[in-house]
Amino acid sequence: MKSEIIFNRDADSASVYVMKIYNTDVSTVWDYFTKSRLLDQWWAPKPWECETKSQEFKNGGTWLYSMVGPEGERHYAQIKYGEITEHRSFDGTDSFCDENGNPNPDFPEAKWLFGFTGVEEGTKLTVNIHFASEEAMNQLLEMGFEQGFKTGLEQLEEILSQ
Repeated sequence: MKSEIIFNRDADSASVYVMKIYNTDVSTVWDYFTKSRLLDQWWAPKPWECETKSQEFKNGGTWLYSMVGPEGERHYAQIKYGEITEHRSFDGTDSFCDENGNPNPDFPEAKWLFGFTGVEEGTKLTVNIHFASEEAMNQLLEMGFEQGFKTGLEQLEEILSQ
């Protein structure tokens, strides 16, 4: 059974809160957020694809990836991982960048916190995204982030239900 995605924006704190429940165990959902071969299967909203260039999932490590469009266009981004608590949570700073991981100053960075909690239905995923300002948050939202991220989370649900 599909669960709804809660997506709340808070202009006062320049943050976004996302919550979704997956009907499977925490370790499985954790793997789909922390292993590049699994992230590549769902992170980009179709018809886009995600391609990992490199990933080192550890405190201070990075995940450098690109979103590849249907016409071959490629946009790079990276997450610099911070604190990781195995099968519970991890955080990181997300930014648009070039293929070598050099941040693009035209786009804001965002601090992400991912939480994974075992619940009766399976796993509750929470994502808190904090921006430097309301303007920075709005810039990402105006690029279609909400629909794109929701689509990715729904794609993950389809994979997990197979």
